[in-house]
Amino acid sequence: MVAVLLGTFLPKLDEKGRLILPAKFRDEFAAGLVMTRGQEGCVYIYSQREFEALHARMSEQAPKLGKQGRDYLRMFLSGAAQEIPDKQSRVTVPAMLRDYARLDRDLTVIGAGTRAEIWDTPTWTAYSEKAEAGFSDADGEVIAGLF
Repeated sequence: MVAVLLGTFLPKLDEKGRLILPAKFRDEFAAGLVMTRGQEGCVYIYSQREFEALHARMSEQAPKLGKQGRDYLRMFLSGAAQEIPDKQSRVTVPAMLRDYARLDRDLTVIGAGTRAEIWDTPTWTAYSEKAEAGFSDADGEVIAGLF
């Protein structure tokens, strides 16, 4: 069973491009994780198990995908990197992903259900301030059948 990843955490990126995983996420990622390009300029983190399940679902859909879907899969998978946390629960964020998400020293790591996301803190702050207005005004139609 996949853990539901929740919360907001403010780790620092060290000089070697590593971050310490939030304590609440360590069990989920202990056996390995996959980082890849996320949307809105963040890095997605999946447990190895969740990434494999996601890839299987994507592969089932691959024959039905048009060019946009194939392009998405290429970007998603070509930007992926596997990591196993060290004994201090640190993982290295590859340089390509640090550049993609413009990660600097101050990070925000959020739980987003089946994945975590790594954001540059100023980018997260700007995004969340803008998204908050839409969240506050949203009705039950944003996610059909939820409320």
